[in-house]
Amino acid sequence: MAAQENDTAIGFKPLYAQVKDQLIRRLVDRTWQPGMSLPSEQELARQLSVSQGTVRKALDAMTAENLLVRRQGRGTFVAEPEDSRILFQFFRLAADDADATGATGAFPDSKLLGWAQDTADKDQADALDLEVGATVWLIERVRLLLGKPVLTETITIPADAFPGFEQLTEIPNNVYQLYSARWGITIAKADERLKAVAATDEDARHLKCELGEPLLAVRRIARDLEEKPVELRLSRCLTRDMHYAANLR
Repeated sequence: MAAQENDTAIGFKPLYAQVKDQLIRRLVDRTWQPGMSLPSEQELARQLSVSQGTVRKALDAMTAENLLVRRQGRGTFVAEPEDSRILFQFFRLAADDADATGATGAFPDSKLLGWAQDTADKDQADALDLEVGATVWLIERVRLLLGKPVLTETITIPADAFPGFEQLTEIPNNVYQLYSARWGITIAKADERLKAVAATDEDARHLKCELGEPLLAVRRIARDLEEKPVELRLSRCLTRDMHYAANLR
């Protein structure tokens, strides 16, 4: 195994990345669940027959991706969707007077407009790797920050990935926590496209803005731990006093 730890030839994954894949599998199969404390690095190294340094590097990579959380003096834990770092990882709209990191200190509330079953059109099917006409669920809502409407959202999810969705009596503000708690689906990453658009009559009504006012349209495809697309989210953001904040590394 020691020889494998030095194997960095082109075409081969570094050993820490292989270890990371094995640890992510424990998240996927729910061996490790949100909030759970992980075994020590030493114990994981023993289980996987690798060095403690290799395990640490794998855990560092997972922590950087917000899959794990390190708590000083307590150890390493599986991240929970309600953890503030996870919430703001996927909400990038910030007030213009926010600090240099873009932090607003507040997570948006939601005004639910409704949800219904539908069939996937071509755009939805392409985004979610579905057949056109596959059954999907649509969630429509307005997001409010500090009490002011700042964006509208249309969320599309595949019905097959969320069995029993029709049994819900309400949709909580934090849907990613719902996905995790009820269906074991962890949103691990998302791809976004941004585009400038003009406010429609419907936008003006929901966002209390002028018809034709500039908005930022965000198209997000959210993926689970196996990088399978599980959500298409179309947002239209009022940027009169807001901006889209991103930290590039």
